[in-house]
Amino acid sequence: MKKRILALLLLTALLSTVLSGCGDSSQAAGSQGANQSSGSASTAAPVSNEITVAIAQDLDNSLDPHLAVAAGTKEVLFNVFEGLMKPTSDGDLIPAVAEKYEESEDGTTYTFTLREGVKFHNGASVTADDVVYSIERCADTTGREKPLVEAFSNIQAVEAADDSTVVITLKEADNEFLSYLTTAILPRDYDGQDDAPVGTGPFKFVSRTPQESIVLEKFDEYWGTPAYLDKVTFKIIENADALVQALQSGAVDFCAHLTSTQVAQLGDRYTILEGTMNLVQALYLNNAVAPLDNELVRQALCYAVDKQEILDFIGDGHGKAIGSSMYPTFGKYFDDSLTDYYTRDVEKGKELLAQAGYPDGFDLTITVPSNYQPHIDTAEVLVEQLKGIGVNATINLVDWNTWVSDVYVGRNFQTTVVGVDASNMTARALLERFTSDYSKNFINYNNADYDALFQQALNEKDDASRTDIYKAMERNLTEHAANVYIQDLADLVAIRSDLEGYAFYPIYVMDLSTVRFK
Repeated sequence: MKKRILALLLLTALLSTVLSGCGDSSQAAGSQGANQSSGSASTAAPVSNEITVAIAQDLDNSLDPHLAVAAGTKEVLFNVFEGLMKPTSDGDLIPAVAEKYEESEDGTTYTFTLREGVKFHNGASVTADDVVYSIERCADTTGREKPLVEAFSNIQAVEAADDSTVVITLKEADNEFLSYLTTAILPRDYDGQDDAPVGTGPFKFVSRTPQESIVLEKFDEYWGTPAYLDKVTFKIIENADALVQALQSGAVDFCAHLTSTQVAQLGDRYTILEGTMNLVQALYLNNAVAPLDNELVRQALCYAVDKQEILDFIGDGHGKAIGSSMYPTFGKYFDDSLTDYYTRDVEKGKELLAQAGYPDGFDLTITVPSNYQPHIDTAEVLVEQLKGIGVNATINLVDWNTWVSDVYVGRNFQTTVVGVDASNMTARALLERFTSDYSKNFINYNNADYDALFQQALNEKDDASRTDIYKAMERNLTEHAANVYIQDLADLVAIRSDLEGYAFYPIYVMDLSTVRFK
């Protein structure tokens, strides 16, 4: 692999001496990307109305949606749980467990009327009491510094006016508050969410075999449009080669987040759909450890990297280069002017390292979860690019659970390549994590101006002004080189050619309720 990368870099360097003034040739994959077929032949008619979906990681140890950490867990549980509101593939918020809501003129009181006939998977009917319990549970700070949903710290009271009416009163108006009410509604009198989750979604949990599979089946009493499939088995295949073999053999009917190299190995059994992952992929830097606690060093790393070269190598040019902690699908919040804030400039990088006291470079470890091939491929290119400024980078491959415990929770790392998602459709969901006292600030970013901007955003009532503040936060991250931002990865999905109906969302979820056999 290293020889292949080196050859690619040498070829790129040679071409750059011959061709000058070449523009950016990247093709940004839209969130509702084109539907491309890898062949016209279709598979045999299904013998049963069920499919097997390959995923690259096991879910969190706890399947409780309020405690989920991994984006991979959340994308699967999206099929099991719903909130008062839910997102659509078009990026809208619509009532779910709630049928409707009213907002007071001052924006501090929301009155929700619950949808009649909504049931939990255990057969119990959803009541206002369950809603109050779910919201209060995520707003509670007992035993922790901040609530599970930090936006809920703005809740003054949540009350059941009657069995079908819930009133939420805020301390201050917040025009993003509704986006956080996608938080799962759970039954009050049930304590088995860790091992046997119960929600209101179109699929219900059946079983789990750790490191092997998760099984869901259609919930026949679902209040909305029922799922088309009777059963979905999520098969955990962490090894990239084994994943391709499973696809080639037909053992798997659906798989998302594939690389272009993997897709090229598939035959006409599958249709290939293209969207974006709605993730901020970056070389995430631990700002609290030397030499990365020096801003000049972090900026030098940014100047060492050629984003387009990474896109070309790992995705044949697919994906969208980014320059801060925001991805393009978030529309008005995305600042494309930051994408090229740093362009590859080896001499500038060397100069900054010398100013920082590292004229001969330094050693660097990139910790990467071993079950995500796109991140591994990205890290391999980064190793070669960083050599240009004298940084000797090595890759430390770890299993997913180790990455979560050591890197994300323990913050015991130098750098890592991963993708960070948004828990809901707000800019806050991507940017709050880098405030100095945020529990999920795994890079230990500590910038007083950034913290002050975030407080301004929370207090700003005007949407346009708040958007400007969020963009200022993005610029702060870029200017101070909090991380080396790379791309929103292309999401290549392989789906059996006799299946249809899958839709991409503007957040990191996998909705299988619309998938059906033709």
